[in-house]
Amino acid sequence: MDVRSLVTRVHFDHYGREPLPFACVRAAGVEMDIADLDRGGEVVSVVDASGGYGSASLGAGHPVIRAAVDHAFGDAGYVTDEIGSVRRTRLLDRLFGPGGLWTDHFPAGEYRVSGRNSGSEGMELALRVVLESRFDPRRLRYRPGKDKRDTVLAFEGAWHGWSGGLVPLLNRRHFRVGLPGSAPLDDYGVRVEHVPFGDDTAAEEYFAANAHRLLAVVVEPIQGDAGILVPPSGYLRRLAAMCARHDVLLVADEVLTFAKTGRFFAMADESGPVPTDITVIGKSLGMGALSTSMVITRRDLGVRSSGAVSTSDLRPLTCAVIDEGLRHMVDAGLLDHAAELGRRLSESLPLLVREFPSVYTRHRGIGVLHGVELGDLAASRTGALRTALIRAGVYVEFMAGAGKRSRGHRYLNPAMRVAPPLVTSTELLDRILLRLRNGTSAFLDTL
Repeated sequence: MDVRSLVTRVHFDHYGREPLPFACVRAAGVEMDIADLDRGGEVVSVVDASGGYGSASLGAGHPVIRAAVDHAFGDAGYVTDEIGSVRRTRLLDRLFGPGGLWTDHFPAGEYRVSGRNSGSEGMELALRVVLESRFDPRRLRYRPGKDKRDTVLAFEGAWHGWSGGLVPLLNRRHFRVGLPGSAPLDDYGVRVEHVPFGDDTAAEEYFAANAHRLLAVVVEPIQGDAGILVPPSGYLRRLAAMCARHDVLLVADEVLTFAKTGRFFAMADESGPVPTDITVIGKSLGMGALSTSMVITRRDLGVRSSGAVSTSDLRPLTCAVIDEGLRHMVDAGLLDHAAELGRRLSESLPLLVREFPSVYTRHRGIGVLHGVELGDLAASRTGALRTALIRAGVYVEFMAGAGKRSRGHRYLNPAMRVAPPLVTSTELLDRILLRLRNGTSAFLDTL
C-alpha cells in the first residue's frame, strides 16, 4: 500500500500544504511508532505531546476504555434519546444528581444536558439555545422585551469550530471571507462583535455601550488556537458578573480546556466555580476513543420541539466510555497529576525559550495545556520544525496564533501546543522536554 499516494490523492487536504511525511503504524499509551515516508519507512518511536488535538486524555488503548467499550457493545444497546437508558441515567446521575461529581459547577436540578458528536456540533447547539432564548415558539415571535437583543459578543483570536454557524464567531478574515455572514437584523438575525480577550477595560466599555442589545457572550476560559492565552486573575468572574447584571447569557466553550487544567472545568478561580448559563465540553470527554461533546444548559433554556434531536445524543456506548473514563480519572488522581505535570512544564518550557530565542519567544500555560509562541524565524517554517521534532521523537501540534488585535494588543505568532495526555508519567514528560530540545536544535541545523 502506497500510504503517501493515498494521502495525497484520496484523503481530503484540510491544511493547504504538503502532508507531513509520516504515518502511525502502532500506538500504546503515550507512545507511537511512526514510519518516516521520506526515509524508506524507517520507524521512529515518538512520545505524543499532543493528545490527538487534545482529545486522547487517557492515551491510546487504555484498558479501562477497552473494557468499557467491550461491555457496553455487548449489553447496552444503541437506543436514541427517545428511550431511557440505564447507561445514560447512571452517567447523568453520577455527574449532575444530588452530590454529583460536577454539582459544584452545576447545582443538582438546575441544569440539563444534551450530547453531540463533536465540539463544533456542541457549540452549534449552544448557539441555537442562545438564539431560541429570545423566541416564543408557540406564538412564533420574539419574547417580550427580547426584540432588541440582536448581538453576540465573542473575542479576538477565539476558535469555536469550523462549521457554518460558528464561523461568524471567529474574527479572522481568512476563515470568513467567501462564506455567508449573519442574517439581516430585521428578521431574527444576529450580529457578532469582538473585543480583545482578557482585557477588562474593553469588556466594560463594550457593556456600557451595548448591553441593551447584547444577547450572549461566548468565551473560551483559556484561548486555545490563539496560543494558550490565560486571562488575568478574576477576569472570568468579572465577565460573568457583567453578564448576570445585564441579563446576558454566558456561554463557556470548554471543549479544549475540559480536564486539562488540574480540574475538570477551567471556568473557575481561587474563589471556586465561575457560573455559566451554557457550557460545552468535548475532546477529552471521549477519552481518545470517541468524538463526543456535552452541552450543559440551565433548565429554563431550551429549543423548540424536535429542534435539538441528534442521532448521537448520549448513546449508551458513549455514556459507558465517558462514565468509566471519568471514574478512572478520579480514582487515579489524574487531575492532580495534570496539575503536577503543569508545574514541571511551567518550569521547563521557559528554559526552552531561553535556549532557542530565535525559534521561540514566550511560554504560556497551565496543567497539561501549554503553548510556546514561535518567533518570526520559525513562524514561516512550521512544517520543517514539526518534521524535525517528530524525527527527534516528540509529536506536537501548532496553533494559528491570535493574529492582529485591536487596542494596541500585539500580533501573536503561531504557537507550539504541548498538551500531553493525562496519563503521561513524569519520566515520559522529561523525555518530551529533552526531545523538544533535540528537535529544535536539529531544525536550526537545517537552516
